[in-house]
Amino acid sequence: MPEQIRMTIIYAVLIICGIGMILPFLWMLSTSLMTQSEFNKQERLFIPKETYYEWDNGMQKQKVIFVQNKGETSVIHILNSEDKIIEEYKEVPTAQVKKITKDPSFHWQNFITAFNKVPFITYFKNTLLVSFLTLIGVLITSTLAAYAFARMEFFGRDFLFYLFLSMMMVPEPIYLVSSYVLLDKINWLNTYQALIIPWSVNIFTIFLFRQHFKSLPQELFDAAAIDGCSTFGMLWRIMLPLSKSVIATASIFSLIGSWNSFMWPLVMTDSPNLRVLQVGLSYFNQEASTQTTLLMAASTFSIVPILILFFMAQKQIIASYAKAGLKD
Repeated sequence: MPEQIRMTIIYAVLIICGIGMILPFLWMLSTSLMTQSEFNKQERLFIPKETYYEWDNGMQKQKVIFVQNKGETSVIHILNSEDKIIEEYKEVPTAQVKKITKDPSFHWQNFITAFNKVPFITYFKNTLLVSFLTLIGVLITSTLAAYAFARMEFFGRDFLFYLFLSMMMVPEPIYLVSSYVLLDKINWLNTYQALIIPWSVNIFTIFLFRQHFKSLPQELFDAAAIDGCSTFGMLWRIMLPLSKSVIATASIFSLIGSWNSFMWPLVMTDSPNLRVLQVGLSYFNQEASTQTTLLMAASTFSIVPILILFFMAQKQIIASYAKAGLKD
């Protein structure tokens, strides 16, 4: 097969996969801008277009759900200002029921309503605090551990490194119960320590740093040793300045992991004041289970900060993956 045709097929497949991955987000965004009555019609439009029925009895106009046309009369459900049914199966003259179609409109107030429905400010504050403190811990521990695995000689170094890597194969539910018992014994349940310290060591980040450190030329360290540079000086003055792309990538993955964490905070905390964003969304789901548009609005403004952060650092992420290959 000619190279040009092969590359065309590859790019076409990638474009199709990319569209498939972005469609759920577009659907979530469009749903968050609809009214609940629009969503209930099951039309699944990506551009919100408000169409509803209105009952005009001569004294007032009320939004309704059209149920059945019986000829001269029709059966309707009457809605309140929040699009909730307040009276079911009311029979009214068909001439008083009209179909109203408006131009495409975006209901931005869904975001305000969703934000005010539960204490999202507290959820955002807790998530930011946990995410950034965890990130600081991850960068410190990963840098030191990766330096030891990449540049220091000691007995059992490689065995210990591969033992670390094997821990990545253990799913979180396996050690969740034992971790709960341990944190209970040291009185860390319902504290920020339980949310931050156990996740301040990240094996994948250690691997990423270690692979990058091993890719640096040995001549740099030989020259630094001749000039009298200490071990810590080599790490601080040589390795870290040359690891900006890896640091950016590790930071993004750490922040995304902390931002999306759900099971661990749910099990280790039960205080409303310690709820992080994903746990808060689950409680919001229980309180607004019948208001899908508000759920989508809450999900949208919870994911947007991470998307912005990812797009800002995508060049560094690609560069780090290009440099940090598998090396012995």
